[in-house]
Amino acid sequence: MEYEIKHSGKFNYLEEGTGEPLVLLHGLFGALSNFKDLVDHFKQSYRVIIPLLPLFDLTLLETSVAGLSRFVTKFIDHQQLKDVHLLGNSLGGHVGLVYVLKHPEKVKTITLTGSSGLFENGMGETYPKRGDREYIRKKTELTFYDPKVATKELVDEVFEIVNSRMKALKIISLARSAIKHNLGDELNTITTPTCLIWGKNDTITPPMVAEEFKTLIPNSELHWIDKCGHAPMMEVPEEFNKILAEFLNKHK
Repeated sequence: MEYEIKHSGKFNYLEEGTGEPLVLLHGLFGALSNFKDLVDHFKQSYRVIIPLLPLFDLTLLETSVAGLSRFVTKFIDHQQLKDVHLLGNSLGGHVGLVYVLKHPEKVKTITLTGSSGLFENGMGETYPKRGDREYIRKKTELTFYDPKVATKELVDEVFEIVNSRMKALKIISLARSAIKHNLGDELNTITTPTCLIWGKNDTITPPMVAEEFKTLIPNSELHWIDKCGHAPMMEVPEEFNKILAEFLNKHK
């Protein structure tokens, strides 16, 4: 992605386009490149913003879903954003849900895709095999229905993370926090319009998770994408963007 990373205060972020703010929250092994097609499409009609979540920069004590949600709160306040369209993939969806539960007045809509918060199979529940690139490649491929989406560049990014002892420890800390921070008892209080876009072949947050979110969040709609895994905005961007655009247009 050839977009410029901006800096303001202690925050680093990408920002493209003008209009209502569309804030994107990446996952545990997420990167800006995960949202390339989404940014290219929606910058025409929205102010698309991706804060770089400090997955590896917080203290171990703060390296949690709650810690990242506090970071997002500070970022949105710093940028003076209101009527936010919030979108999160995987851990980013979980962080977004915690934010909405605490600050519903700031959020116009929330979109979840492959979100944690109820149940997830992850890479981080045990110590990743450092130095074993083949293991990392296979685990990265499990993110997608089509293993070819796990390019060499993507595998290299994940490999670099788990080969750093401190980064690997923080991945484990975040993964365990996501498992412990179950939102099942709180989701029925969310009144924000919610869009669930889910890969039918997601093995990390399986289809039953999407169905549970749909049952628990009152004002929600669920859209399935066939032959698609845990990151629909990467694997089938055209179909994902079409669903998202129709949902956002209803609430613009």
